[in-house]
Formats: sequence, C-alpha cells, structure tokens
Amino acid sequence: MFTVDLHAHTRFFHSIPAEPTAYDPIGARLLARWGRHAGLDGVALTNHDYYRPFHSATERPQFIPGIEVTTTVGHLLVVGPDPPSRTVPGEPTPEEVVSLAHRNGCAAIVAHPYRRSRVRESDADFDAVEINGKHPDNAERVRALSESLDVPVVGGSDAHYPFEVGRTVTRIETSELTPENVVTAIREGAVEVDVRGSRVDDLMRIGYEYTHRYL
Repeated sequence: MFTVDLHAHTRFFHSIPAEPTAYDPIGARLLARWGRHAGLDGVALTNHDYYRPFHSATERPQFIPGIEVTTTVGHLLVVGPDPPSRTVPGEPTPEEVVSLAHRNGCAAIVAHPYRRSRVRESDADFDAVEINGKHPDNAERVRALSESLDVPVVGGSDAHYPFEVGRTVTRIETSELTPENVVTAIREGAVEVDVRGSRVDDLMRIGYEYTHRYL
C-alpha cells in the first residue's frame, strides 16, 4: 500500500499564466521535502495546463507525472506515464481530454467536481472523481457522484503551497509505485481516500476559501 497525493502544484497562485516558470524546480524540491515530512510515497505534479518533468532527489516521495487541464467546463486531472506537455486553457472539451489521456495510458480524474465545474455533467468516460483537500465537506457528494458514474474515488491536496501537500491522499494498493501501476490501480478501484483533519488543516481550508473568494 502506497500513500500518494494525486493533486499538487509547484507554484503558488492560479493567476500566473499557465506556463513553466523559473520557480518550478524550487517548488518541486519543497514539495518533496514536505511530502517526506507528511509520510508520502508519491506526489503527482499537476500544474495548470502544462507538465514539466522532475525527479525527486531521494526515493521518497516519488514524483508522478500529471497535468490539471482546464477544459471548456472545468478541470480534469490527467495522471500517468505520458500526460500532455501543454494544453490551451479553456479550449479542450472533457471528452477530448479523456480521449487523449487514455491514448497516452493515463487516468482522467474529475478534479474538485463541485467547485466552479460542470465536468461531471459531460458524457466523458472518466476513471475517477476527486475528494479535494480544500473541500472535504463535499466528500459525501463526491462519493455519491462516484456511484452514479460507477468510478472510484481518489484524493488529492490541491496543494499550491508546499506545506499543504498530503492533507488529502490516496492509498494505492499495488506491488510497485510506478505511473503505470497508479493508473491500473485507479481503474481497478484498488484505492481509498484519507482526509486528514487536524486543526491546522481546518485553518488552511478557511484561508483558501478567502483566497478563492477575494484574490
């Protein structure tokens, strides 16, 4: 069993253009450091609309390739061995993103399905839906959505600050932590979600509500 955060970013704010920055290597190193502190085996790097490969300087946590794609109706996570390197924000449909993900051997996950998103309403063949670390109060709605779509539930912190990584994670049942095995485990439902609910986590979520509302 491996503990993996399937949704993390190497940069801070959404308002920065969706393209690689000089900060990304620093963000990756900080994610690795905080990920080790949080006891993670893996972290998926899912920056908005681009994928830039990084390798952790130590065995743990391992970086899993990924991208958070801005579709016409919301965000989709593409995680696996070969995510697209760039996407045009707001241009692809969910169906197009899922098709691309599957052609590249990746899993397509509905990110934060109840935060400014209608991705869940499309007819795309998703592999999973996410309980997001910023919105654990939506957990029961997400589980109900997973049942209606007949797909598993996974978890990710949606960390934009390194110290947030690991507050919601996915336990993955597999013999070896590889991008291919992560995809297989998601599709087979060999996953479970762990939402960490410390007082610090609760305060951070309140802070993010403010951030998303006013910044």
